[in-house]
Amino acid sequence: MLHKLCCLLMLTGWTGILAHGQFVKEYKINESPDLERVALHFSSYNSLTKVNGSTSTLPVYIHGHLLKSTILPEFRSSIAKDVVDATLVHKNIESDNLGRSITSKLFLSENEENHTWDIQLADDYSYLLDFNLGMGNADFDLSQLSISKMKVKSASADISIHYDTPRTNQVPMDTLLVTLNMGKVDLRQANYLQSKKVIIEVNYGEISLNFSEGAPIKSQILAAVAGGSLYLKLPPESTPMRIHLKTTPLCRTVLPDYLRAMGGDIFVSKGYVANHPALLDFVLDVGVGAVTIE
Repeated sequence: MLHKLCCLLMLTGWTGILAHGQFVKEYKINESPDLERVALHFSSYNSLTKVNGSTSTLPVYIHGHLLKSTILPEFRSSIAKDVVDATLVHKNIESDNLGRSITSKLFLSENEENHTWDIQLADDYSYLLDFNLGMGNADFDLSQLSISKMKVKSASADISIHYDTPRTNQVPMDTLLVTLNMGKVDLRQANYLQSKKVIIEVNYGEISLNFSEGAPIKSQILAAVAGGSLYLKLPPESTPMRIHLKTTPLCRTVLPDYLRAMGGDIFVSKGYVANHPALLDFVLDVGVGAVTIE
């Protein structure tokens, strides 16, 4: 048992290679016949992060290019029954202050680059993903993966969540939660999520949601922007939908003609049925800016 545990948690560390001014770090969790679920907690203060599926059977493989060898990541993992809990923290104490992180992005030097992380997951496991990003960009291609819950938090970043391969999430997703202080969230092919609840909150920036293909299960979608814009692409009008708009006089609103007002800033589609098993239930909240629904 001890030998099996050691093999499962084996990871590769510092490579000792300096290429083009970048230091390389690699981590992995080896496969095991008893392993079913993976909880991955990832934190980086300044990075370009890419997450996607892999043809490999490794539950987690992480490849990083770092610009500073003085700020090294910490990686740890543990196992309990059929679940691995893995955590990578790449932290810069000087960038912990939220206001400083945002200022740094606004006035970023042309010669300053982000660290890059390539995170590869396998389709044989169910994942709980928890990402805490200081600033930068993150691209999540969830194709062919099984995501039971996903949370992304950032001070200042552009987040893209999409499915490049048309394959529905292989397990029901409980919640997709994305919160940004400043930046943009782009959610495409949202019908593949199979998420019971989607919550996206941006203080200053943009949210773009594409539900053009509807959803296979009943979903509640909450999207809020304090200052900025929100764009929502709806499926055909025959799809059961309800939209609750929460706006102010400082928000411009554009709605399709086929939506029917039910009072209290609630609108429904022609296919609306209150208890429909695939109802899309939207709550859209914008303070200053614009809401565009097509």
